[in-house]
Amino acid sequence: MDDEIFGSGGYFDDDGNPLNPDLIPRPGLCLLCKLNDIDDPEENILCNLNRLDQVNEKVFKCGAYLPINPDKL
Repeated sequence: MDDEIFGSGGYFDDDGNPLNPDLIPRPGLCLLCKLNDIDDPEENILCNLNRLDQVNEKVFKCGAYLPINPDKL
């Protein structure tokens, strides 16, 4: 296995091509979530991977979703 693809960290597709997490589409549900762009690198990784996994799905699902304002539900 080529260690170069893992040397710089980051996200990669199944073929080893680097992916820019800023270019992963952000569904509307993410924009309404408390976890959207928080200062927690681990949580951001999980959110990015979840979005990346569902990029071509019609309906986005997230088990970690926390509404910004739960009183308005």
